[in-house]
Amino acid sequence: MIENLENRPAPESTVAARPVSLAPARRAPVQERSHETVQRVMDAASRLLERAPLEEITTSRIAAESGVSVGGLYRFFPDKQSILDAIAVRRQKEFEEHIAAQFLADLPGDGPAFFAAMIDAYVAFLDSHPDFRTLVFGRHISAETRRQEAQPDAGTTALLKQFMVHYLRMPDTPELSLKLRLAIEAGERLLAFAFEQRTLEERGAVIEQLKRMLAGYLF
Repeated sequence: MIENLENRPAPESTVAARPVSLAPARRAPVQERSHETVQRVMDAASRLLERAPLEEITTSRIAAESGVSVGGLYRFFPDKQSILDAIAVRRQKEFEEHIAAQFLADLPGDGPAFFAAMIDAYVAFLDSHPDFRTLVFGRHISAETRRQEAQPDAGTTALLKQFMVHYLRMPDTPELSLKLRLAIEAGERLLAFAFEQRTLEERGAVIEQLKRMLAGYLF
């Protein structure tokens, strides 16, 4: 078992930091109302994703669900795709925070165990967030957003990379970054296949094979 991070020198960055604005925070009522409107729109779209096919979800329907006018919605989101991308990024950040808190408290002792635990956590997150599951498995996230979120130095991919480099002493090379990108892409598609299975037992069998195959490739 690898020691808790409290007993080790902290690496420079365990999870790649997202850009943070250095501008002074402003609490103007207008900005607070704008933030509230954005959240209402995103929450409404998430609810619709849980109960309606994506093709039936329009900006007008999202506006009606959120209680925001169509014009008010367009002040913040130019189209439906921008709303879907915002939901995907929000969910991804939630998962990053969850996974960092869970794994940094008690790191699995080797690469395959660490990777398998991350897969299990991701499956549980997908089960509990059907809106995110719809977006990921339906390939409804824009190519640019997918590219940004899949970078080896961002998000959960960065956590896996830091573990491999700092604790398994694997060299931080362009080849490692490419392997991580390929593993994440392949893993996402194979998880979609796993979720298509008829029973939980069949799904679990596919996921176990996925873990073995990708852990063998990475480690």
